[in-house]
Amino acid sequence: MSKTVSDDTPLVGANSPFFRIIREGLDGLADGEDFYDLLAEDVVFEYVITVPGYPRRVEGRQGIIDLYRDYGESMQLHGADNLRVHRDPETSVVVLEYEVHGTSVPTGQPYDNRFVSVVTIQDRKVMHWRDYLDPLAVFDAQGWPQGGHP
Repeated sequence: MSKTVSDDTPLVGANSPFFRIIREGLDGLADGEDFYDLLAEDVVFEYVITVPGYPRRVEGRQGIIDLYRDYGESMQLHGADNLRVHRDPETSVVVLEYEVHGTSVPTGQPYDNRFVSVVTIQDRKVMHWRDYLDPLAVFDAQGWPQGGHP
């Protein structure tokens, strides 16, 4: 499969902290040279806990590519750690707990967030991704509303 993004793509390129921690969590279960390559063409993403203006559901690999295309204009990630992996081989579900660290581009504020991603694998590709994050971490980094979180 050909690569779908360059290695320097801010969020999901082959060298990004996000892709490295996801690849580690899905090691031996899903194949791909970058984050998008891990995804089935008809993948479904659900953002259960999210922030205003972010979609609740995105369908298809191209939809995810389009969603994250401009991520580097709002956040620059420089690290990801504290990975915990919970696998259920009978249902092909993997629960990933991890943290990402970076900087908000517009404000220069630090960005540190925790995630829980519930990932369903089929035929060595991600078929479904359900994501939970700490929205207050985004609010603080982006200065929402003015002067801090609500």
